[in-house]
Amino acid sequence: MKKITILLLLLTTGLLRANAQEKASFDKAFQKANNGKSRIEIPPLKELLHIMLAITKTGLGNDDMVNQSGTYYQDVLKHFKPYANEPIIKTFDSLLNVSLYNYIFISGNAMSYDFSGTTLKRNPNYIFPARGVANMVISTNPLDTYKKDIEAFAKKSRFQDFYSQQKPYYTKIIAEYKSGTDLDKQWKWLEKNFKTSINSYLILCSPLINGLNYTTEFKDKGFRQIVMVLPMLDHDPKLSAIQNELFNTRVMFSEIDHNYVGVPSNLHKVSIDSVFKDRATWVNEKADGTYAYPTPVQVFNEYMTFGTFLLYCQDNYNKALYAETRNNVISLMTARGFPKMELFVSCLEQAKSAAPQKKIDDLYPHLLKLLSK
Repeated sequence: MKKITILLLLLTTGLLRANAQEKASFDKAFQKANNGKSRIEIPPLKELLHIMLAITKTGLGNDDMVNQSGTYYQDVLKHFKPYANEPIIKTFDSLLNVSLYNYIFISGNAMSYDFSGTTLKRNPNYIFPARGVANMVISTNPLDTYKKDIEAFAKKSRFQDFYSQQKPYYTKIIAEYKSGTDLDKQWKWLEKNFKTSINSYLILCSPLINGLNYTTEFKDKGFRQIVMVLPMLDHDPKLSAIQNELFNTRVMFSEIDHNYVGVPSNLHKVSIDSVFKDRATWVNEKADGTYAYPTPVQVFNEYMTFGTFLLYCQDNYNKALYAETRNNVISLMTARGFPKMELFVSCLEQAKSAAPQKKIDDLYPHLLKLLSK
């Protein structure tokens, strides 16, 4: 089975952080409609593109890129695999063979168009949403290039019929997200405990998303929106309901809080560089994926991201659950190549306990002083 060659770049919770660029236009109407609000959606065009990518030769052979378990995937194959030899599917496959980042460039730019009947109409707010990821940048939106081919495929494959039939399932996935992670609760806590403010959150989901997920930020006219592209929630039958909630919350929270942790880290870069200058102390480079954190600030941010999640758990769960989650996070981070997680968490807890009313931004000097010892 061919595996995604860039899987090791899926940072923190498995999410690839796409480059934030000027690629959106948020007019007054958009800001009024979205300010202070979060949404979870499975948009038709984006789902169509995930389906088209799933039936490429690459997609069929890669269960890291495409979630191939469950009834939904079988429904997709039954309905769409007869169209797998369409020219546009072969074109998409050739792009995936050039780079699997094209998965993001194709599906991520779905936001730039909306279905109007059976045709694609330009979205006025998202101009070129997926332009660059990691060290790869494209100059042309692939949806501009293949617009007519995508419309033709949607019509020929009767995509609208399929999407309508699956609508109850999509609604269920969205409802589970709202009850299983409570994005608004996490958002409220972060805004209360940090100085940073985000105007809007948007989660774009698909039953076909598996390991290749990402998040990005759009900024225009002073309005900040975080967009996350995520798989369905995980439901491990071996875990209790509250343990599953904590797992799914960690996956989401440790991605969201990057937007808050990074701001004070940049302000304290000199101190962080000094404390974390001995990389061998803080990073086990034999662990896969640690090369993705080449600088002291990036290493600190990864520790701080999960440390902040534990502060959230301390405020929102009982002592027993917190102790269990604390141990799980320390084990996870140690396995990922961050061997000083227990020390980091202890120092963060001490800094927070010493100044419980302070914003987390203001704990950085004390925390770094404790870590320097």
